[in-house]
Amino acid sequence: QVQLVESGGGLVQAGGSLRLSCAASGGTFGNYAMGWFRQAPGKEREFVAAISWWTGSNTYYADSVKGRFTISRDNAKNTVYLQMNSLKPEDTAVYYCAAGVTRLRDADYWGQGTQVTVSS
Repeated sequence: QVQLVESGGGLVQAGGSLRLSCAASGGTFGNYAMGWFRQAPGKEREFVAAISWWTGSNTYYADSVKGRFTISRDNAKNTVYLQMNSLKPEDTAVYYCAAGVTRLRDADYWGQGTQVTVSS
């Protein structure tokens, strides 16, 4: 059983930056493809970014964040990051960390979420 704890959310002005962190425990972190999803009020959860297992040599992004967000992982720290730059009000959502991402649509394990609010 993998436990995921996100941190780093908050309130930021449009054009600003935030870095989300997700600390994992309870499993072999390097074995899992990791990802970030988000859910805005009244909308379905959507894929944001993912990184392949172990070396993280492959990364994947939703078109809406490509060029602005960067996902990375540190296996020594059992942590995955999401660097978010040039934030827009439409990026406002609860961001969820996920482990064992499959087909960029689902995952085996989920964090509790962290709120990101971008003001205009």
